[in-house]
Amino acid sequence: MDLLPIEEIKINQVKINKIDHLVKSIYRLIMYSRNHLDDDLLDAYLTSIQELQELLSIKNAQMEAQNEEEAVEYLKNLKISLGFVIEEIILHHNFEKEIQLFQLLRLVSPETNALHPNRYRQTLVQIGAHICPDKEEVPKLVSQLFYQMQSITNPIIKAIYFHHELIRIHPFADGNGRVTRVAKNWMLMYDLYPPIFVNDAPQKTEYITTLSKSFRALDQSPNKWNEHTETFFELELDRLLVNANLLYETVNRIGLERAEKNKNNVE
Repeated sequence: MDLLPIEEIKINQVKINKIDHLVKSIYRLIMYSRNHLDDDLLDAYLTSIQELQELLSIKNAQMEAQNEEEAVEYLKNLKISLGFVIEEIILHHNFEKEIQLFQLLRLVSPETNALHPNRYRQTLVQIGAHICPDKEEVPKLVSQLFYQMQSITNPIIKAIYFHHELIRIHPFADGNGRVTRVAKNWMLMYDLYPPIFVNDAPQKTEYITTLSKSFRALDQSPNKWNEHTETFFELELDRLLVNANLLYETVNRIGLERAEKNKNNVE
């Protein structure tokens, strides 16, 4: 398997500009509004992210779990992993090293790590019609992926590219989706973007179908950008745009509630 070349990525700059405008608007609210105190900056952001975290955890659990018992266990592990991610971000640690993949695997899918401690999968894996690379190729491909990511300057494109390619590699025996989505959101949240998550069952089906079509197209024409890969990138941008709007509304509500409280106190 060959990784998708960075230079083949077609960026929808219009959507990225919209997302950046929203994110900047959030921080203008926090920094310049009279309805926020200086020490509200971190609290306001974390409050908003915690709400999105809850949704992210639930959606991830629903996507992976086969029954309610599994969903409860997945949700618990995802919350632990997201707590870890926020601690790392506060320490100014971005997601950029292979070792961090295994840190996430231990938190998100401890049962998988117990099978192959600190190792990539030792079996052949197939996702729909896509046959994932042989186990012998996995370490090299993952290393190449981290190396190629260094060439991508835009954090949004970097996160989506990593998501697409790591799922295509499928480096672990299980838990690949959960680990990949948390890693992607670590990169986004580090650069102050909200996380991306799938909102409902139709989006879940669309997500899986689009990835499958993208992988099939790349299997047939390696190294070439195609309509299905482009669709996956577009859908991820759309989800991020929705969540940026949600984050803006949450932060704005904090200011409006404080303004109303201050008004009532004056009266």
